Amino acid sequence: MAPLTPLAVAIGKAAGRISRQLRLGGGTTLPGTIARRIAPGVLRELSTALPHGAVLLSGTNGKTTTSRMIAEILRANGERVLHNRAGANLIAGLTATAVADSDWRGRPRATIGLFETDEAALPAAIAEIRPRLVLIHNLFRDQLDRYGEVDTVAGAWREALATLPAEAHVVLNADDPAVADLGRTLETRVTYYGLDDPRHAVGAGAHIADSQFCRRCGHRYDYSLAFYAHIGHYRCPRCDHARPEPDVRLARLELQGTAGSRLYLLYPGGAMEVDLPLPGLYNATNATAALAAAMALGVAPATARGALERFSAAFGRIERMSAGPDGPPMLIALIKNPVGATETVRMLVQSTGHETSAAGSSANAASPLHLLIAINDRYADGTDVSWLWDAEFEPLDGTVTAATVSGTRADDMALRLKYAGVPEEVIHVEPELSRAVDRAIAGLPPGATLYILPTYTAMLELREVFARRGWVRQFWED
Repeated sequence: MAPLTPLAVAIGKAAGRISRQLRLGGGTTLPGTIARRIAPGVLRELSTALPHGAVLLSGTNGKTTTSRMIAEILRANGERVLHNRAGANLIAGLTATAVADSDWRGRPRATIGLFETDEAALPAAIAEIRPRLVLIHNLFRDQLDRYGEVDTVAGAWREALATLPAEAHVVLNADDPAVADLGRTLETRVTYYGLDDPRHAVGAGAHIADSQFCRRCGHRYDYSLAFYAHIGHYRCPRCDHARPEPDVRLARLELQGTAGSRLYLLYPGGAMEVDLPLPGLYNATNATAALAAAMALGVAPATARGALERFSAAFGRIERMSAGPDGPPMLIALIKNPVGATETVRMLVQSTGHETSAAGSSANAASPLHLLIAINDRYADGTDVSWLWDAEFEPLDGTVTAATVSGTRADDMALRLKYAGVPEEVIHVEPELSRAVDRAIAGLPPGATLYILPTYTAMLELREVFARRGWVRQFWED
């Protein structure tokens, strides 16, 4: 161990404790920044000291939920998991997580590391952590001011994955052409997962498909099934490059409104049904990815199933809660890019009975939607909010009884809803988030649910508002 590592850990721990005591934050990033100033190699040393190595997970959508699923599976398997659960997923955040877990001598307490990793930070994380497994979920256009185009990100990922040793394992989404193609030239073991249920192929959102052209010859892909954006079953008519056959397959998916879903999964040597207590196609895909990663790590399928069926969502990731002990129910779903917003709207419209999907996911009478949408344009959200016009809010036409709009770009969101067909008289702009929460709740009829759709920093502000009111704990206590 480098001589400065214990000092870096000690000072980093102290900085985190002071930050929380002074209510300056959760200490999820600052300790890592300070520790790296003292010992630049501290993350490498702490992660390589983990007895069972480390896992990295990245992608545009679903990182937090999928990483939490994997963490629960690993804990059920007897592991003590080092996990950046609070969501600080840049290198400083990963370092802060490792520092917090270590003892004062700089030795990790956990047996295995699990790091949700920002798309742009993944190459650096691979270089420092040298993971035993990397899971890549999907790649969509997201915050172009920060990341650049998807081909730029995919190229950086490809170069980083090529540095992994042969004994490492890479888990990839077969339904995303840009992600699946990363496995083509790897010398590591590669596992693919994917969705096979054709009833969920709606073919919507083609205008937000970011990987429409063959990764090998540049010709446009033909899709036999298109689930959303560029996610589906594809083949190039020119060079015959096609979706790889998944090792772990979601063969059948029954959506059960906002209550959850039932998954029928096939994997090498077996099959199982999972009653997942989370709604939506996205979360079913998250669970499939988590199972694929767990099996690659040697976890028994029965252990993974039990953990998935007990799972509860992270704050804001399609999470159900109440506005206090006697308050109305709320469902919070993060939206941060065109694909994520489109799929969230699709889920809400289907699950409340306004639209019956091809899979027959909604059979109840339609319930009017009461919305609170909070759109910010801060750095962590992406300063360019033109993505609102690529997202499909049009299914909300005829479904919304009241829409309270808040955040730094509340007026932009109100205009987008108007153009989507939501009547102007039901749209109310309240830029201040706490007052927007009060207004939205006050307008709820008895028994109605408030559906809250925030961007990332708005979600953090919501949590602060709710924590002050005693509805939730602070994020670092979760």
